[in-house]
Amino acid sequence: MPPSSTAEAPLRASSTAARPSASAAENTASYTLPDLVCFAHLHWDFVWQRPQHLFSRFAQHGRVFYVEDAFYHNDNLVEPHVEVKDRDNGVKVVVVHLPQRLRDDETASDQAQFEVLSHFFAEHSVTQYVFWYYTPMALGKSRHFHPLLTVYDCMDELANFKFAHPELKKREQELFQKADLVFTGGHTLYEAKREQHPDAHAFPSSIDKDHFGQARGPMLEPADQAAIPHPRIGFFGVVDERLDIELLRELSQNHPEWQFVIIGPVVKIDPATLPRTANVHYLGSKDYKELPAYLKGWDVATLLFADNESTKFISPTKTPEYLAAGNPVVSTPIRDVVRPYGELKLVHIADNAADFGAAIEKALTQRADADWRQRTDDYLATISWDQTWQGMVDLMQQRLGAKTADASTTLTGPPPMATKVSEVVLPPITAAH
Repeated sequence: MPPSSTAEAPLRASSTAARPSASAAENTASYTLPDLVCFAHLHWDFVWQRPQHLFSRFAQHGRVFYVEDAFYHNDNLVEPHVEVKDRDNGVKVVVVHLPQRLRDDETASDQAQFEVLSHFFAEHSVTQYVFWYYTPMALGKSRHFHPLLTVYDCMDELANFKFAHPELKKREQELFQKADLVFTGGHTLYEAKREQHPDAHAFPSSIDKDHFGQARGPMLEPADQAAIPHPRIGFFGVVDERLDIELLRELSQNHPEWQFVIIGPVVKIDPATLPRTANVHYLGSKDYKELPAYLKGWDVATLLFADNESTKFISPTKTPEYLAAGNPVVSTPIRDVVRPYGELKLVHIADNAADFGAAIEKALTQRADADWRQRTDDYLATISWDQTWQGMVDLMQQRLGAKTADASTTLTGPPPMATKVSEVVLPPITAAH
């Protein structure tokens, strides 16, 4: 096996976001966690969201290895190896490279990844570590390691998403058995997962107020948005099966006087199904640091989510981000938006095109409402990614301390790197077709 390599990949939909605030760095004295190894289904350089907010903070205090899904080469002669991409916030993105012949052999692929990661851990002296999972499917390549603590940060109900792996629910039950702590990305998801794990905690979407608050001050208008007339009705996020395409189509047809600005990558759906009326503008992916400038140019921000299985448990991070930018917001009745934002009358809620249009009409005048602005800012003052991160750290340190105390009479040194498992015979190398 070749030694690990280090390479830089060009950033795509998001970039190095705003640094964690000083308050996160000030907690160094109370931070006692070992190395963190995160297993994620999301590419670090795709969209800046929950994992990036949290792990850019963890990386200010210790080593963080962010393990993405394996990359399969068309070349069957490629030897399994690891690539390490250093990000300037301190996170090391780890990608295992495998030959094409392993793509359709999940058992052999998992075994190869386990061996590559074992070698990588040994090479980098990763002997005391916490495992943090965003996807239960990563158990295939990691279940034979011995982390000091296991965290499952369940940010979405992945089994309800389009193209979900058929084994995902089964793997999640296995992960519940291994996990010391379960965090959820919202209250609705927490209400479901607390029935499956005794130590579950809700950590809903939070906010980098300073970053999005830039939209309330002077900012240069982005060139691709500058020529779009007002009023502008905006949405940013991944454009996939969660977007209510028909709602967007009806709104754009019923209100040709409004311009709909859609920002984000189109994935898992056919772009041809999206409405193409003259007043709908798809501006594509943008870097996280660019978002405030776009938000500043909107008159109303929206959460155009469909009512389907994939949205049943979501807790959109964009809700507080929109509000921090000073934008009035209209949303479909996503449960974690209704509670608390709808109940507090910070966000308009509507479940059909006619009501959504009427809500946008009201929202277009909302910037002049001083009471709404004050109540919004009062609520936003109670949440931040720093607070979310610190709450997670406190729980992790408590559980790790308790486990260490329980094991103190038997532990004589660091835990073994991994359990030796029976070797899987890899398929023979054949010529590529």
